[in-house]
Amino acid sequence: MASCRSKAGPFKPAITASRMVFRPPFPIQMEIKLAPVLTQASASMQLSAVAVPFWKRFLDVSLILLASPLLLPVCALLAIAIKLLSPGPVLFRQLRVGLGGKLFQCLKFRTMIVNADTDVHQGHLSDLIKSNAPMTKLDSADPRLIPYGRILRSLGLDELPQILNVLRGEMSLVGPRPCLAYEFERYLPHHRRRCDTLPGLTGLWQVSGKNRTTFEEMMDLDIHYAKNKSIWLDLLIIAKTIPAILVQTYEIRRKKSGMQPAAFPVRRTPDRIMER
Repeated sequence: MASCRSKAGPFKPAITASRMVFRPPFPIQMEIKLAPVLTQASASMQLSAVAVPFWKRFLDVSLILLASPLLLPVCALLAIAIKLLSPGPVLFRQLRVGLGGKLFQCLKFRTMIVNADTDVHQGHLSDLIKSNAPMTKLDSADPRLIPYGRILRSLGLDELPQILNVLRGEMSLVGPRPCLAYEFERYLPHHRRRCDTLPGLTGLWQVSGKNRTTFEEMMDLDIHYAKNKSIWLDLLIIAKTIPAILVQTYEIRRKKSGMQPAAFPVRRTPDRIMER
């Protein structure tokens, strides 16, 4: 058999009864690059098992059943309106980070054009994390929004389909807002403690100033809730959600008209969130 040679020297074939194996005298390095959804630090969060209290599941299902005669017609009307106002699907599905860092399909009513550019949001979020600026949205001048999309978002009506996520056990009525994977990857280790509880449609941050709080203040409120959640705190947050939405809508209208926003109090520290 003719010998096989290379610059580093000849190959030395190792012959067995079943096959011939060529072993080169020089090492071969192979590098395989994967594109993970989350980083290694993020993946470790998926291994943490966090129990959901029975009272939380019972409260979620009970309140949804009680409100279903009102919620179903509202959702049906919104679905028809979105279909008439903008071509494309009614629902928008997006991977979000839930309990213990586990990914799930989060549902929303679509308020943006189909295939809207997400790089804008990533850049805006990066600026908010690095700065001490309030957690404002891009809705006031966002060309990606469909007609009346800004109104749906300011009133929180676009999040009503997440009731299905609640019924599937992926979310709760009350909890931190579910973040995106690229947002989770930028969290510091203590920020990830906000994933020690189910994400929610409303939460302590939403009724404690929301768009007037900074990124770190939002994190403090979310982590405080994850550590101190109770049935009474959930009921209190739910009771304050509609007034908080109305205040937020009022502030958006004042800002759009060029008026100075009203100075509503903002809860700054988690230790005093119940004082008001």
